[in-house]
Parts: sequence; C-alpha cells; structure tokens
Amino acid sequence: MTTTAQLAAPDAASALAMGRVVLTVNDLDQVAAFYETAVGLHRLKGDGESVELGAGGTVLLELRRDAHARRRSPKEAGLFHTAFLLPTRGDLARWTDHAIDSHTPVVGSSDHAVSEAIYLSDPEGNGVEIYADRPASEWVWQDGQVTMVTEELNFENLLTTALDGKWQGFPEGSRVGHVHLQVGALAPAEAFYAGILGFDITCRYPGGTFYAANGYHHHLATNIWNSRGAPLREFPSTGLAEVVIEVGPERLAAMQARAAGKPGPSGFSVKDPWGTPILLTGL
Repeated sequence: MTTTAQLAAPDAASALAMGRVVLTVNDLDQVAAFYETAVGLHRLKGDGESVELGAGGTVLLELRRDAHARRRSPKEAGLFHTAFLLPTRGDLARWTDHAIDSHTPVVGSSDHAVSEAIYLSDPEGNGVEIYADRPASEWVWQDGQVTMVTEELNFENLLTTALDGKWQGFPEGSRVGHVHLQVGALAPAEAFYAGILGFDITCRYPGGTFYAANGYHHHLATNIWNSRGAPLREFPSTGLAEVVIEVGPERLAAMQARAAGKPGPSGFSVKDPWGTPILLTGL
C-alpha cells in the first residue's frame, strides 16, 4: 500500500539521533578551514591536535590530526559522506547563494524526493552532503519502503526561497542528518546495522541500502559503488574515525544486548564488519 505520513516525535525511550562524526586528517588547519569557510560550520573548540565544529553550540564534526596516518583510498570501506541537515529549504538556498558567491567547488547535486542535496569533497577526499528535507507529509511510503530518487536539482526554484537573508554559517538547529558509508558487501552490512543495531531498512537501491529509526527516510546508508569486496579497514588512516549515535534508554539497552558492545561511561562502542567504530550513547 502506498501512503504518505507525518513524521512524529518518538517516545524518549526509543528516540534516536545522529551525533558527531569524527574524522582523522593529515592537515588539520587546511581541513578545518574548509569546513568553516566552504561548508559553514562554526569552530567551537580547537588546539593543535583537534578541532570541534558545529552549530548552535552543538558539536557536529570533530577533526583529529594525525600527520603520519596513511591516506585512505576512495575504494576502501569507510566514509562515503557526512550529511549535514539544515533546518529549512531557505537555509539551503542561502548556503547555495554563498557557495556561488565564494566559488565553492561542488561535486554534485540531487533531488531525492524526500530531500534536496548538494555534494562536496573536503581537501582529503571525505564526502560532504548539505541538504534540506522536504516535509515528511510529502514522503511516499510503500510496504515500509520510502521512495527516494536521484533526479536533477532545480536550482532556479531553490534559490527563490533564499529571500533577502545572508548566509551567516550553519544556523541553530542544523545537525548531522545521516551518515553514508562505503562497505565491502551489502549482506553483512544489513546483518549488522539492521540485525544487530536494529535499524529499519527503509530503501534498497542498486548497490545500496538505507536504514532509519522512527519513520525517518534514513539515518545511515551503506553502498558498494566504489568499495565492492573491500576488506577490513587498516588503521591508522585518514577518514572516518568514529560515528556517534545518540539513543534513548530503552533502545540503547536493546542495542547493547544484541551487540554485546564494550561498555563506556555514557554508552557502548561496537565496530561494523569493516572495523568502523560506532559509539552509541544515551540521549
């Protein structure tokens, strides 16, 4: 059956949100400058070894310097992109105006039906998505699967919503909307992210699987477009060091029971089948 639905706030016990993404980088100054100037994150804290960036006082991205880390190949498992969700379509339009004015290099753009997205690559090859959701009432679901497409983004229409506002960097309410990962195979990824962590599979695309909780279109995605057959990750390397997922107490307890994860002061950590660390922490 085909339906549309309004995204409802989940019970606190089963809530889930993406937390910060942690990247290892060779050149901390260069990469941090990119996320500040091109992307628009605000520097919240930093020293010679790490920088925290975010919006409204919330850390969305942490960069950790390792000048000697091996540069990750784009064919390895790890990060495909970190997707930063802006609060409104107008915010995305203002960011687009800023990108045009500042000649920010963009590697792609798409209308995904559930969202509109623009893609970049940071100086060390880490993918970045900046997007705004369409209203959840417009998302189309059929038998538990949400319709997502990859179509041309209508920039002319998007820019009409910029109005007179100037881009001031990521506004309060911006967050990590989802994280998209490269994996070596889809079946073990599904066994881990759906079977062990308990995410719902919301869409299957050729070469990719999308996962979510509480009726969102996706909090996580995995694909094999560049990484089919990729083995276990080798550290130290640049790229994704950790993904933090913030979870309500009931869901967190269920995840920990299934995953037998290593307990910590605020949650527990696990690794996916390719060695990517996932920290699950309480909301």
